Amino acid sequence: MKYKTSSCSIIPADFPDPDVIRVDDAYYMVSTTMHFMPGCVILRSYNLISWEFCAYVFDELENTEGQTLKDNKGIYGRGMWAASLRYHEGMFYVCFVANDTHKTYLFTSNKITGPYKKTEVQGFFHDLSILFDDDGKKYFVSGNRKITLTQMNDSLTAPEKDGINQIIIEDSDDALLGYEGSHFYKINGKYYLFFIHMPKGKMRTQACFVSDKITGPYKGCDVLQSDYNNWNSGIAQGGIVQANDGKWYGILFQDHGALGRIPILVNVSFDNDGFPIFSAENQISVPDNRPDYEYTPLFSDDFLKNGKLNPSWQFNHIPDKKLIEITDKKYKITADKTVTNITQAINTLTQRTFTEKCSGEITVDASKINEGDFAGLCALEGEYSFAAVTKENGGFYLVLMNHKIPYSPWTMNVYDDQKAELIEKFKIENPVVKLRADFNLMKDIQSVQFFFDDMPFGNPCTLRYTLDMFVGVRFALFLFSTEQYGGSAEFRDFKII
Repeated sequence: MKYKTSSCSIIPADFPDPDVIRVDDAYYMVSTTMHFMPGCVILRSYNLISWEFCAYVFDELENTEGQTLKDNKGIYGRGMWAASLRYHEGMFYVCFVANDTHKTYLFTSNKITGPYKKTEVQGFFHDLSILFDDDGKKYFVSGNRKITLTQMNDSLTAPEKDGINQIIIEDSDDALLGYEGSHFYKINGKYYLFFIHMPKGKMRTQACFVSDKITGPYKGCDVLQSDYNNWNSGIAQGGIVQANDGKWYGILFQDHGALGRIPILVNVSFDNDGFPIFSAENQISVPDNRPDYEYTPLFSDDFLKNGKLNPSWQFNHIPDKKLIEITDKKYKITADKTVTNITQAINTLTQRTFTEKCSGEITVDASKINEGDFAGLCALEGEYSFAAVTKENGGFYLVLMNHKIPYSPWTMNVYDDQKAELIEKFKIENPVVKLRADFNLMKDIQSVQFFFDDMPFGNPCTLRYTLDMFVGVRFALFLFSTEQYGGSAEFRDFKII
């Protein structure tokens, strides 16, 4: 059997809250996508180390004022969170809550690539995990700090009448982050519960509890306290999976500042009592089920793939497709409202940053923008920066703008209508410009340097991860109007360099 060997860090990009399964020789991993559409991404691998896009579970979740940005507030830091991915009797199940609609959603399909049928589940199950027990009964485990076991009906759409519904694990009140991010398994007759946890005075840890009975009592502790690569950030929250050779592995995540929360592969073994041992090592070998398979990269220069939006790209919220035109190499936006800043603008197209040193360039044709419009390239996160062409008194100008949040970086669910601050500005004769963003996302240097026609434009802008958006920084192509809508901008020949 051939093996694939890699360091713990398997994907240097923002794919948080992973859950992973194996079906035959393929592994599938689901990840949180928050407010980006299409949403609920599923990746595929044959060795747990190399990954490619497999599917998005939905194109849009619900056509609400927030998810469409019609309210100019959006669902930043909310949307879909921490899905549970399972395969049972020929059917794939994806279940999660959305923190803006306050609903639990179940998506099912007999193919991992979909299409998926959407069903609403009665109740709100925070960070849930599904267990199909050997006796045919079905359960959710969910919650924060107080972890609840809920027996579900056969369709998983509601709690079973008169079924089990009880708190099975409870964390102490002084934990900075109480047990959450549940992952529930039955292995060799024992029930296993894994959580993310942050005890007082410590970084994030992975915790595990084990019981011989589904209702408990459960006994456990923190099983992984690792500051991998000295990021001052623990590895935690994710699923475990058994490889074809019988060995077990876990995929958790680690915070890497503005780059986001990146997946980490760890070894998992069990002691003589069946209690798990987690190990984050510098080199991990996994059986490679298809050693000759060629993976499609998780980043792309093209806007389309097989006539559809390339999976490397996602819209910031649900797009209005009547206002966009898209080909392999060109993306055009027409503005239909006036706003204060970029975060209120629809049809912004985004792609994750990839690795700690990455760059992307785009040609922006702003010849058809209106007075007060801004069209350009943004480093999009809670504290964002952008280079753009704007129109003022009939003339075109290139501007560098920077936005710092006026609240704590740990603040969530914020309506931010603050204008970005002008850093640089100069007049240009030609409204067709080439813009580039160079990201430096190393631990001690989190910044973006913009370029105009290959010349540095301003000084590097500082970046940092904040919980108002709760995502890693992204490339973003945008147009927004502040005075009169109806203008348009074209973006051509995006290139990762």
